[in-house]
Amino acid sequence: MLDPSSSEEESDEVLEEERGEVLVAAAAGGCSGSLPRALPAPNREPRVREPGRQGSGPARPASPSPSVLSEGREEQERLQKEEREKRLRLQLYVFIVRCIAYPFNAKQPTDMARRQQKLNRQQLQILKERFQAFLNGETQIVADEAFCNAVRSYYEVFLKSDRVARMVHSGGCSANDFRDVFKKNIEKRVRSLPEIDGLSKETVLSSWIAKYDAICRGEEDLCKQPNRMALSAVSELILSKEQLYEMFQQILGIKKLEHQLIYNACQLDNADEQAAQIRRELDGRLQMAEQMTKERKFPKFVAKEMENMFIEELRSSVNLLMANLESLPVSKGGPEFKLQKLKRSQNSAFLDIGDENEIQLSKSDVVLSFTLEIVIMEVQGLKSVAPNRIVYCTMEVEGGEKLQTDQAEASRPQWGTQGDFTTTHPRPVVKVKLFTESTGVLALEDKELGRVILYPTSNSSKSPELHKMIVPKNSQDTDLKIKLAVRMDKPPHMKHCGYLYALGQKVWKRWKKRYFVLVQVSQYTFAMCSYREKKSEPQELMQLEGYTVDYTAPHTGLQGGRMFFNAVKEGDTVIFASDDDQDRILWVQAIYRATGQSYKPIPASQAQKMNPKGGNVHMELSQLHADRAQKHGMDEFISANPCKFDHASLFRVLQRQTLDHRLNDSYSCLGWFSPGQVFVLDEYCARYGVRGCHRHLCYLNELMDHSENGAVIDPTLLHYSFAFCASHVHGNRPDGIGTVSVEERERFEETKNRLSSLLENQISHFRYCFPFGRPEGALKATLSLLERVLMKDIATPIPAEEVKKVVRKCLEKAALINYMRLTEYAKIEEILNQATPARKLEEVLHLAELCIEVLQQNEEHHAEAFTWWPDLLAEHAEKFWSLFSVDMDSALEAQPQDSWDTFPLFQLLNNFLRNDKLLHNGKFHKHLQEIFVPLVVRYVDLMESSIAQSIHRGLEQESWQPVKSITNSLPNVALPKVPSLPLNLPQIPSFSAPTWMASLYDSNNGSATSEDLFWKLDALQMFVFDLHWPEPEFANHLEQRLKLMATDMIEACVKRTRIAFELKLQKTNKSMDLRIPASVCTMFNVLVDAKKQTAKLCILDGGQEFAGQWQQYHSKIDDLIEETVKEIISLLVSKFVSVLEGVLSKLSRYDEGTFFSSILSFTVKAAAKYVDVPKPGMDLADTYIMFVRQNQDILREKVNEEMYIEKLFDQWYSSSIKVICMWLADRLDLQLHVYQLKTLIKIVKKTYRDFRLQGVLEGTLNSKTYDTVHSRLTVEEATVSVTDGGGLQGITMKDSDEEEG
Repeated sequence: MLDPSSSEEESDEVLEEERGEVLVAAAAGGCSGSLPRALPAPNREPRVREPGRQGSGPARPASPSPSVLSEGREEQERLQKEEREKRLRLQLYVFIVRCIAYPFNAKQPTDMARRQQKLNRQQLQILKERFQAFLNGETQIVADEAFCNAVRSYYEVFLKSDRVARMVHSGGCSANDFRDVFKKNIEKRVRSLPEIDGLSKETVLSSWIAKYDAICRGEEDLCKQPNRMALSAVSELILSKEQLYEMFQQILGIKKLEHQLIYNACQLDNADEQAAQIRRELDGRLQMAEQMTKERKFPKFVAKEMENMFIEELRSSVNLLMANLESLPVSKGGPEFKLQKLKRSQNSAFLDIGDENEIQLSKSDVVLSFTLEIVIMEVQGLKSVAPNRIVYCTMEVEGGEKLQTDQAEASRPQWGTQGDFTTTHPRPVVKVKLFTESTGVLALEDKELGRVILYPTSNSSKSPELHKMIVPKNSQDTDLKIKLAVRMDKPPHMKHCGYLYALGQKVWKRWKKRYFVLVQVSQYTFAMCSYREKKSEPQELMQLEGYTVDYTAPHTGLQGGRMFFNAVKEGDTVIFASDDDQDRILWVQAIYRATGQSYKPIPASQAQKMNPKGGNVHMELSQLHADRAQKHGMDEFISANPCKFDHASLFRVLQRQTLDHRLNDSYSCLGWFSPGQVFVLDEYCARYGVRGCHRHLCYLNELMDHSENGAVIDPTLLHYSFAFCASHVHGNRPDGIGTVSVEERERFEETKNRLSSLLENQISHFRYCFPFGRPEGALKATLSLLERVLMKDIATPIPAEEVKKVVRKCLEKAALINYMRLTEYAKIEEILNQATPARKLEEVLHLAELCIEVLQQNEEHHAEAFTWWPDLLAEHAEKFWSLFSVDMDSALEAQPQDSWDTFPLFQLLNNFLRNDKLLHNGKFHKHLQEIFVPLVVRYVDLMESSIAQSIHRGLEQESWQPVKSITNSLPNVALPKVPSLPLNLPQIPSFSAPTWMASLYDSNNGSATSEDLFWKLDALQMFVFDLHWPEPEFANHLEQRLKLMATDMIEACVKRTRIAFELKLQKTNKSMDLRIPASVCTMFNVLVDAKKQTAKLCILDGGQEFAGQWQQYHSKIDDLIEETVKEIISLLVSKFVSVLEGVLSKLSRYDEGTFFSSILSFTVKAAAKYVDVPKPGMDLADTYIMFVRQNQDILREKVNEEMYIEKLFDQWYSSSIKVICMWLADRLDLQLHVYQLKTLIKIVKKTYRDFRLQGVLEGTLNSKTYDTVHSRLTVEEATVSVTDGGGLQGITMKDSDEEEG
């Protein structure tokens, strides 16, 4: 095992302990795959023969009693167990890395379906909050009512469902699943919307989906999400070797340092060594086959002749591997071999990508930029120049510009001048020179007094220091010094610098001292660079990606350097040494931070010995790797012979751990491995001879284990593996292997039975295993797999009836499961046992709504999977309803007699059932009808008695005051409440319209009794119509009964109204003071409404059957109403004519030859001689005309039917003209008195005009009777005009519009 100093952080050790139990159980062989992994069964003990061991002892009991074993013994066994697990994982990892390093059989598949990111609980909660915010109007997303309704339904039904929460918890749900469910929901909604010109439904769908995506995104920055996706998407791509190493380190719990030791010791970067290792392995497998042939030790096969076939298969498989190896190019597997070019992502949390995939740095990529500040303070020891001479200094960084200080006198050479420079040289050369001005006439340059050359670094002192200057020959200034400060700032991306000794395999191949700079190129890329003086580019560089730094002991034979450390990577080790321990610690810490390694280097506690001077040569790096591996206990795993291992058991552990890792990653994989995992497993099976049947049997059992524990597994994946195993066991040779072992056959039968039970359980729980049809097509694939599992062999199809029988049994269980969970959710049991009848009915109504919702969801999301057996889904629904009927019957039995609150329950259930072709008039539907038939009949009986009584009572007490009409606006009137009537039928309270109907009042109409009647009849018919009774015979019976009832009730109302009308009219007087009372108009309107309501309430819609009898019956009520209307019109006209007759009787007193006429004429003539006697006026005519007009206005205003008004006016006009004509006919031999003539002319003309204005037709107005009257009055007018020119006072029969109205 590893030394304590090489252990990783404590968290890694804890992780190993947590994985211990799983790994021990995972190393099982035989048919133990069918056992639950949590059971510590003895046959699940590893069958791997470890190096140096002949076998392993029996399995330790999982939980020994403390009374039997001491705590010390338990601790010891635990440590031994952990040791075995660790050794097992390390050995398995050695085989895996060899497969990755030099693959020659398998390739990473490129045609696998891309998996979607999982949706976790936190994301689901965020999604709920965002949709709730949208529904509350807290977002800026503009949406219409239809979209809001769709979102509300999606939120309430889908997002808040506990089944969705369980699906998310199981890791089998992605955001894409959520989007698909929403898309399906809105497709149904949009299809049901009416067509809109210029706006296609596809446009609406795309707009709604865009709004859905906007709600899901919320306020997030769109730039943040892709980074995370790019990070975790690595596992779905074609991975590089380094990524595969990293993945399987995580799968098996291998530390980075252990991997590096194994990598270097196995020489995985050496293609020749790997090819030689494969050749050794294949040769060993051939030897094992020969030994098996000699010793006749074969696995137990189902047939004896398969033993020889087994040997041939072993040889053929080895020959195939040899051919594959031979076909590879020589360079494959070398350092230049790359599976894929992949740029490093910005976060290495998932996989560390190694050298093969990172962008190789060039020397120009690590060029640095430095800022230098040179401050010249003063010069000391200047003696060779006169005190009054001018001196100054120049400064320059070699390769750059030159700066000069101010001038100063030689007696006080002080400046304090600062010069700023920039350079790209990590080791720049700074030159400072002292000059004095030349006084000679011919001097071209100033005289140099001295110079100093400095080699600053970023670690140099920043404070001012005295430096001795180099002076020209023969100068007197032998002790000339300059005080200056050089500050070289460290760039932000330069993390450390200094001098080190170094020796590597690829760079720095000679051990010598160099100036190193640790450069950060990017957030994840660091480079160790060595520089020479005055060079901006490094002489050599090494990227630190993938290296692990650690302290080391002194290396003998390396001269120079006291404190050693190294950087290790696959295929490379670089040794460094510093002269100071503190410097070493700083370097190790800087490189440790740069590499990002999990292992933290710790200095050795003992004192480091100095490297002795002298010694011999460099140690070979390969030997160094081997020594390190041996030191850390890796040698036995690396040198172990693969042919002596039970690779079937090892592969079982590998596949189990890989599947666990896959199901716990960030993808909704449904059990499918990633391309890289498939590649490694394929390569392992091919290289180490794992049989395909064993592989798929183990896979099947692992998938079933996870499925039973709540994970979502794709049934198609189960189908593939099962089909492979079935073909193999039944001799179909899917992989060219014809031998079938007894163990394989037994395990297959056991797996087949287990799979059958699992599938039946999933079908029984289809609402919860495949909620809302997710994963898409999974239920249909499960049914298909069940049919395959039920087959006895691969060639003989199973009869369809047998499959149907199994599915029927599953769906019967599903009905019970679904209903039990529904009642648990609604807590119906507690309520039905304790609640009041009203509460019971309320809860059963709520439960019915939930049941309908469940069946609608089944139809929407699961019916497609059962298209082969639609009748089974109907049987499932009937079973479901039969369970509901028990609770429904219990609640209905608790209701009081004659309770009508149960009708909404019938309407709810019937509306659902009658629209379902399979459930319409089914068992439950008929049961529902049987329960409600007596209630409906009883209700109609009571309503009939109530209406009859209300007519009788109401008309007796009727005031005939007009009321507002509501019957014309009554399509959705609520069900009228009928009290529980005893047999004697007490009086029903008088009708009063609900307050909410006030807005429906439109005009004056019939009486309170008639409106009550029509409203009740209409409401009753609407109620029965809304029942939509499913049985045609009873539905027709109800309709006929209600129509007959309406006819009888209206007939009674009409007759009673006719009697009341006649009585009321008799009480009115016959004088011209007569004005039609409102009650008479109300009675007229009652008949008008009866006529209208008859067409609505008494017409039967039921085909030709009963048509003849019904038409006869219906025509009677129509005839009755028409006859009654005619009678009341005649009565009314008679009343009006009697008034006219009274007027004419008054005019008769002026007849020629009568005593009264003589007296009047004599008196008027005698008096006229003395005084101006007024002549008889037109009061009588005006009063009559006023009578006519006002009654016309009353009738026009208060009677609602225009047709009947016109008939009334027609008869009134005709009768009036006829009476006048008869009165004139009686006086053919007499000349009319002037007063008579004037009055008649005015009455006739005004009557003609008024009735013409009221709409009486010309044919009626200009009848023969009128013509007769007109001719007589015209003749009389002419006679009077001859005998007495001014007698008519302008009144004439001629048409004139100038007369006063």
